[in-house]
Amino acid sequence: MPTSAKPFTRRATLAAAAALTSALALPLVAQAQAKEVKIAIIASKTGPLEAYAKQTIVGFHMGLDYATGGTMTVAGKKLVVIEKDDQGKPDVGKAALAAAYGDDKADIAVGPTSSGVALALLPVAEEYKKILLVEPAVADSITGDKWNRYIFRTGRNSSQDAISNAVALDKPGVSIATLAQDYAFGRDGVKAFKEALKKAKIVHEEYLPTNTTDFTAGAQRLIDSLKDKPGRKVIWIIWAGAGNPFKIADLDLKRYGIEIATGGNILPAMVAYKQFPGMEGATYYYFGIPKNPVNDWLVANHYKQFKSPPDFFTAGGMSAAIAVVEALKKTGGDTNTEKLIKTMEGMSFQTPKGTMTFRKEDHQAMQDMYHFRIKVDPAFAWGVPELVHEIKASEMSIPIRNKR
Repeated sequence: MPTSAKPFTRRATLAAAAALTSALALPLVAQAQAKEVKIAIIASKTGPLEAYAKQTIVGFHMGLDYATGGTMTVAGKKLVVIEKDDQGKPDVGKAALAAAYGDDKADIAVGPTSSGVALALLPVAEEYKKILLVEPAVADSITGDKWNRYIFRTGRNSSQDAISNAVALDKPGVSIATLAQDYAFGRDGVKAFKEALKKAKIVHEEYLPTNTTDFTAGAQRLIDSLKDKPGRKVIWIIWAGAGNPFKIADLDLKRYGIEIATGGNILPAMVAYKQFPGMEGATYYYFGIPKNPVNDWLVANHYKQFKSPPDFFTAGGMSAAIAVVEALKKTGGDTNTEKLIKTMEGMSFQTPKGTMTFRKEDHQAMQDMYHFRIKVDPAFAWGVPELVHEIKASEMSIPIRNKR
């Protein structure tokens, strides 16, 4: 018996030691995990909006670097970024966000690029009760009738785009035909633009598939709607991603006295603007316009890293990152969703565009926009938007469209 008891006792001792080690390891793992804040970026890294997504991601990483002073930590917690590609497809994006919250245990998510994808993501954030900071998707419905309390947005919305663009075009006797993509971004944009106009008249709305490359038929309908109208005649374009709608200028619009107007865009798209010196519109961002320390840092460091200026969505990505870091600083690194919501509602923070403030009612960031006039400068490959007027957030009456 004594000889047979020894192995049993040894086995029991080893098992107990293993159990104790395992039990001790659990809080250590939890403690290690607690020292991290996981942030998921959902973006269209492939697909027609790839260029926008890449800028957002670059800007986000630069924003974290800036806001944390290069430490990539907040309140002693390391910031871990998880990137996921939604391919510009709502179903893929929805699955990616669910995996980020569920499998990767992301504390906060940022994105997506496409408005169509964003609308698919909103209920996922609500289901997991986690913050989704929308950047740069634009459709009004994101912070409008499809909104829920877990959604914040640093990106501008369709109303901000529309109201600022109306500043340049809303004059008596102006007839406007619109050209937009046939999905949430285009339709919400035109809807908001129509609502913003008080003096000019919309005479035609043209919606084309997002993958359109031949604009001839649509352009002819636009021309027919305007050519016999008296006074100033304008085609207002709202377009994102592939395709060049400015090709409609090849149909000799000048013969009918028709102008083209549009908002801002990424620099490669603004190469087409060089054909239209004097064209007016309003933009979310152009690197040469804002004068503040954050933008100075972004421009200098982007030139240093990439030998080029920061672009439209780079500034947006940086703004989103700063918002996340500022919120975490205020909570002491606590990622509890309710604490974050309470902290972020009404929160102001500095961005490359100056001060942004999350409106309490719908969590939309109130922000300045820029009325521009295109200038041709041989030093730049694109049409340069010169500032006509900085449209302050306080000057724009942005509708609250949610049902809260």
